[in-house]
Amino acid sequence: MRPVPFPIDDPERIPAKRYYDADFYQAELDHLWPHAWQMACRLEQIPEVGDWVEYSNVGKSVIVVRTEDGIKAWHNACRHRGVPFAGGTPVSCSHASAHGNCAKKGFVCPFHGWRWNMDGENTLVYAKHIFSERQLDDDINLLPCRVETFGGCAWINHDDDAPPFRETLGPLADRLEANGLADVRAEWHFGTVLPANWKIAMEAFMEGYHVLQTHPQLHYRTPDLYTQRYGGVDDVQTAPPPTNIAEMIEAQLDGMQLLSDGMAGMIHAKEVEIARSVPIDDLPEDPAQAMQAWFGMVMGAITKGLRERGEDVPDILKVKQSDPINSVEFLFPHYFLLPTFTSFSAYRIRPLGPESCFFEIWSLTHFPKGEEPEPVMTPTVLPYDSADFPPIPRQDYANIPIQQAGMHADGFEFMRLSKDVEGLISNYQRIIDGYLAGIPGDKLAKATNKLGNNFDGKIEDLGF
Repeated sequence: MRPVPFPIDDPERIPAKRYYDADFYQAELDHLWPHAWQMACRLEQIPEVGDWVEYSNVGKSVIVVRTEDGIKAWHNACRHRGVPFAGGTPVSCSHASAHGNCAKKGFVCPFHGWRWNMDGENTLVYAKHIFSERQLDDDINLLPCRVETFGGCAWINHDDDAPPFRETLGPLADRLEANGLADVRAEWHFGTVLPANWKIAMEAFMEGYHVLQTHPQLHYRTPDLYTQRYGGVDDVQTAPPPTNIAEMIEAQLDGMQLLSDGMAGMIHAKEVEIARSVPIDDLPEDPAQAMQAWFGMVMGAITKGLRERGEDVPDILKVKQSDPINSVEFLFPHYFLLPTFTSFSAYRIRPLGPESCFFEIWSLTHFPKGEEPEPVMTPTVLPYDSADFPPIPRQDYANIPIQQAGMHADGFEFMRLSKDVEGLISNYQRIIDGYLAGIPGDKLAKATNKLGNNFDGKIEDLGF
């Protein structure tokens, strides 16, 4: 096993230097990112044969292309002298992914004009006679990058020997598919550069413990939702408690509206609209039974209403029982989803350095067949403190950069995690240690399976 800089000796304590130390960051570049599955693009971005999108991360560029035989990926370097044959602008310079269509002309190196078709086969070496035969007898086709598809996305891995993507994700893959993930489309896409380590940014969403302080509007309207998990705070203002079932339901509807306004995909506006139309007559007198019945009616109404609009949504009342997913689900290492009914918010975070990252957000929802919007090809990039971000990420962005600064404080040696609701942070960090140490891929895949449904979860025994 390789030595790990600043290893986790106590799973409840995460060394602060892991969030800014240059050697630790380099270890991630050397041993994590080359072996982990990475979300490269959404499939609706490459709908036609020949459509391609560039995916860049930690200095490596990959071209994902739809061919006659399905989705393929190529390492973005000309076989002559290494110039990127498509795109080629690092994510740190231009956060808009390059894209195009190569069906007619193929890929053409902008330096000396060497060419390849979408299947990576070399079709032209300009002035071929000036090269030694051995220079061209070697394989000059494009080098393939491993690619698999899941959940409406293409996923790449630089390691040909890594376990398959679904094996790494585990049972969560089936549950996400049952909840309709493969059929949603992006309606908007934002991006920003955050002055923070990529793990700081990821971990901000691994528990709901922060809601009371960071998102007070959510706690104010539906305090019971959070105090049941974390306990109450006497001096925090909340809305007057409901006195009857109608007021209880109105509080829940207001909470849904806040999530919709705050993040769109978490609960879509069309879902709130349908929920507000559900009658509340003839509910059981017992408040607990009434709320349970009402939530069931809401899920049934959303399914029925969206299907009547032509949207191919799952039966959410049924699927929430057969294939439950948590309010946040992480797909290691840098992508996660926030589902509620039929829509999703999606986040992807790519490191730009030890203390900088590029943070992206999508709103994903269903559309009637034939009424899908044009693919969102590039994010709308804003300063992280822009008022144009939805309210919930804007509140999170206020914390993340100052937390990064706090990692450098004198005497702050490690984070102190709750073993009961911040276990996901520990589990994530220890899986990273597994990659850095060289733990075999099958063991890493089994450990990564345990991240499913682990939001607000406990510290797990990862088996290494």
